[in-house]
Amino acid sequence: MEIPEHLTALAEEGRALASAAREAGPEAPVPTCPGWRVRDLLKHTCMVHRWATGFVVEGHRTYHPAREEPDLDGDALFDRFTEGHRLLVDALRAAPADLDCWTVFPSPSPLAFWARRQAHETRIHRVDAESARGGPLTSVTTPHAVDGIDELLAGFHARAKSRVRTESPRTLRVRAVDTDAVWTVRLSVEPPLTVSGADALDTPADCTLSGTAEELFLVLWNRLPLSSLDLSGDSAVAGLWEENSAVVWS
Repeated sequence: MEIPEHLTALAEEGRALASAAREAGPEAPVPTCPGWRVRDLLKHTCMVHRWATGFVVEGHRTYHPAREEPDLDGDALFDRFTEGHRLLVDALRAAPADLDCWTVFPSPSPLAFWARRQAHETRIHRVDAESARGGPLTSVTTPHAVDGIDELLAGFHARAKSRVRTESPRTLRVRAVDTDAVWTVRLSVEPPLTVSGADALDTPADCTLSGTAEELFLVLWNRLPLSSLDLSGDSAVAGLWEENSAVVWS
């Protein structure tokens, strides 16, 4: 996907997140983030948006920790979220194509990284806000879902921080039934190794997860249960993912 598509999505997802959070109210529990209430979700997303904006605007070339958020609630917290989201969108839209700053993992460019990362970050937390509100979730289009799966598998879980590991090498295949997207994730004592496209079919799979791209995106990000997908093969391999794949802030 192209940078402008991610930026359009980031703007839309932020507005949808704020709307769902207001409908739910700050005190509402967030079922997809056990232990959180909507105010915790908003504070976290405020922090992430301003943290990302700092890299884009200030051009930090090394990791800088996020600043602690002020202790706000109610309208003041919603206003801070709205302001921080707007600042992030504006910063990314104004950033030069040759932006040079730190990124979490390799990408075609820092601008491409931050546009993509913040679009998916805001999307998954919009899902959280809608789960707190109740009712149907806003759909994730197939291209956005496919891109989000690819970022998760080939980006986040290619890092040394990934806890999805096993002493006995195993192979997990992820197949989207509404498009030709397919990934094969090779699990071992090392970080997972993901291949996609035609190359993903070169290796037999111990377990295959199949569903629409949207279902796969939400399940792999632990926002829907594994039972939402069709599973064939060794369910213990899928269990490795379910138990160990959560992406944590620290």
